[in-house]
Amino acid sequence: MADPQGFLNADREVPKSRPVDVRIQDWKEVYEDFEKDKLERQASRCMQCGIPFCHQGCPLGNLIPEWNDLVHRQHWHEASERLHATNNFPEFTGRICPAPCETSCVLGISQPAVTIKQIEVEIADAAWDEGWVQPQAPDRLTGKTVAVVGSGPAGLAAAQQLARAGHTVAVYERDDRPGGLLRYGIPEFKLEKRHVDRRIEQMEAEGVKFRTGVEVGVDITGEQLRARYDAVVIATGATVRRELEIEGREHKGIHQAMEYLPWANRVQAGDLEVSPIHTEGKHVVVIGGGDTGADCLGTATRQGAASVTQLEIMARPSEERSSAHPWPTYPMIYRVSSAHEENGERVYAVNTQRFIDDGSGNVAELELSEVEFKDGRFESVEGSTKRLPADFVFLAMGFTGPEQGTVVAQLDLELDERGNVKRDLQYQSSAEGVFVAGDAGRGQSLVVWAIAEGRAAAASVDKYLTGHTNLPIPIPPTARPMAV
Repeated sequence: MADPQGFLNADREVPKSRPVDVRIQDWKEVYEDFEKDKLERQASRCMQCGIPFCHQGCPLGNLIPEWNDLVHRQHWHEASERLHATNNFPEFTGRICPAPCETSCVLGISQPAVTIKQIEVEIADAAWDEGWVQPQAPDRLTGKTVAVVGSGPAGLAAAQQLARAGHTVAVYERDDRPGGLLRYGIPEFKLEKRHVDRRIEQMEAEGVKFRTGVEVGVDITGEQLRARYDAVVIATGATVRRELEIEGREHKGIHQAMEYLPWANRVQAGDLEVSPIHTEGKHVVVIGGGDTGADCLGTATRQGAASVTQLEIMARPSEERSSAHPWPTYPMIYRVSSAHEENGERVYAVNTQRFIDDGSGNVAELELSEVEFKDGRFESVEGSTKRLPADFVFLAMGFTGPEQGTVVAQLDLELDERGNVKRDLQYQSSAEGVFVAGDAGRGQSLVVWAIAEGRAAAASVDKYLTGHTNLPIPIPPTARPMAV
């Protein structure tokens, strides 16, 4: 422990955001650079706890106290080695993970927690800048082949681990570029796609083959895939969107968030000049108070929307941790994202009753009412009905599970009681040689869980193919509590 009094001598500090009126004019990430000496001082706040609960909070089991200490001692290369020992893509998690590690920080019991997330991303960026991140091709090949279906964080993590173990790996992705939600779900201002691109390049140099524009179950059947490869990893995510079946849902201008967000990313990729769903000068309503809703808000702001209102059926949470979420659990508290700082109104404890059109089939308003949670259900408050102008409505209410047709049906994979693909503690599905990682088996979750499950599934696949594995084996899916 380099500085036993670091947590007493330094206050928590994070990078400043670029001015709102500047950053909404572009799609670059919102934070300013953070000086290295400040970050090293932040790392000194880590208490090097005898029992580091941040390990429990992180599904990857990141060696947080170790790389905090190394950063404080200015051993940045060693810190990068320790960080990459448990996390294939720390520049992703350091940007878009909600940091359950920080809410588990022991220091956070009585003081602001250590800036674990910021230290993580700065180590990762420094590793790229210094050229420490290099392809890790295997010394020899095993002769075994693996197909990974889906190129989101779970699929990428599984593919990279398996390629490094010496297997020949092909990743199938139905979109035109790999990355899954990292590519087309998360806006550029939260995760610039150059970070995704360089990881894909690294993986290609390690021998991973990417088959983009190929939908498994349509362009190639599940049976053909299983016959062609020695093992298959299903990492398709939980992409079935939760619907809002109310009066007027058929009106034009009402879209799922994942119909809206990918177009904005395609504009930034140079595929087209203007999104087909463009909100400039329009009144926008986002239904859903989570991160995806905030992504819609930030996107509409940059497109020049006249107004943006984000609706949430739950009551506004407290700004302090409640007794219902004691330390070290992840608390449900009021959080303000960068998009919320920029624009928009957040309305809590309301439920949309119906959509109203302008007489020609285009949505013009929505009718909502205040709600109270009583006896396990939401009840409308009498006399609270009102209308909001809405030229566009985006549904950001989460996902209900993986798509159950095509490859899932073709491989005759069993589902669990939640509609996810059923798997055992080794991530193997009901079909021999077919494994499941990430949201397809877990349900909608976090990028950090996806990477953790991709790594764990890879270890199981490696053992299945060779009888043993030297890959790290994280704790199996049902042995840990559900994440945020």
